[in-house]
Amino acid sequence: MSMDRRGFLKTSLLGCSAAASPFLTPVSFAAAPWDARLVVIILRGAMDGLDAVQPWGAPEYAGYRPGMPRPGDASGPLDLGGFYAMHGALAPLKPMWDKGELGFVQAVSTPYRNKRSHFDGQDILEAGAMVNGQPVRDGWLNRMLQGVPGIEADTAYAVGRSDMLLMRGDAPVANWAPGSDIGGWSAQGMRLLEQVMHDDPLFRDALDEAELLSDADQADQDPETMTGGMMNMTEMSAPAKKAAPTGGHRAIARYAGERLRGDSRIAAFSLNGWDTHAGQKAALSRALGRLSDVIEDLKSSTGPVVWGKTAVVVMTEFGRTVRLNGTRGTDHGTGGAMILAGGALRGGRVAGKWPGLGEAELYNRRDLMPTADVREYAAWMMRDLFGLSRGALEGTIFPGLEMSANPKLIL
Repeated sequence: MSMDRRGFLKTSLLGCSAAASPFLTPVSFAAAPWDARLVVIILRGAMDGLDAVQPWGAPEYAGYRPGMPRPGDASGPLDLGGFYAMHGALAPLKPMWDKGELGFVQAVSTPYRNKRSHFDGQDILEAGAMVNGQPVRDGWLNRMLQGVPGIEADTAYAVGRSDMLLMRGDAPVANWAPGSDIGGWSAQGMRLLEQVMHDDPLFRDALDEAELLSDADQADQDPETMTGGMMNMTEMSAPAKKAAPTGGHRAIARYAGERLRGDSRIAAFSLNGWDTHAGQKAALSRALGRLSDVIEDLKSSTGPVVWGKTAVVVMTEFGRTVRLNGTRGTDHGTGGAMILAGGALRGGRVAGKWPGLGEAELYNRRDLMPTADVREYAAWMMRDLFGLSRGALEGTIFPGLEMSANPKLIL
């Protein structure tokens, strides 16, 4: 087997430095700096975990959510073993559940409490740490990359138009978007627009739809005409054109999958449309349908070999209220759910400690009580995927985190 000079130097560097790195426990590298893949998807707007992963085994649930279809109803939720059922919009993913390639974690949250601001909650989720109550300035995925030898720009991709705090920091990260921002808006401008429109459901939903349509329209363009990113645009043409007819969210998923089939090992992007204050039944069905598309496209575009080495973690800034409000929606809450997927996953189960839905068991008598830190599950996944040391995870990547027993999410 031949090896070029660059490959020899990279392998030699890893061999000399990996053992000395405080970030890594002993591990064999099949590719620099590892062969496993990680995809992080941020759901902006706060997914209702009690609707995505429905606890029908809790006797109070039906009373809190009157009129919801039950497991066994046409287009209703799919039973996951008696206590939980997953939303019917996720039905295309049921074969993954059956194969152990899909799982959930219930009753998780960041340390953020009570203020219930999407923008603060998202910053804390992506920063992964706080100082004096404020999120730090770099993201936890980038801090992880900073401590690992052999990192290059192609190792990790931030995909989509969002300026992701999750990937911000000193480590090199490539960026790609299917098109320019709506009307030439910068990432900061879009964030301001989202803040201004947040409290008006009509304008907020219209903005979410416009962003999706913009992605879909821009994905039809030849990527050589686009701006931004750290990669040669001509290298993007094939995957982007292949994904173009399917819409913005699918273009992003398929592009990420194509990169993961090559030298890239990490991809991160976000999906909007999860703020369901009114008309949640239709809005959440649409959002979960898009997420289902994304996960299916990640699997198909990576291919069976790479998918078998891939873990997908889907996170959101907080949960939503247990009770429906007067407009058949839910308001900002606390405890929520994670969605996990991938061929590297030990799935087919709902992890996490269930807190109960009795009045006294709720957080502030309105929200699902968090029983675990969402960062802990992400940390254990990186520990088992990449061989990162527990000391680095608790001390540098997620400062202040205390990891309990390994939930063994990875094969």
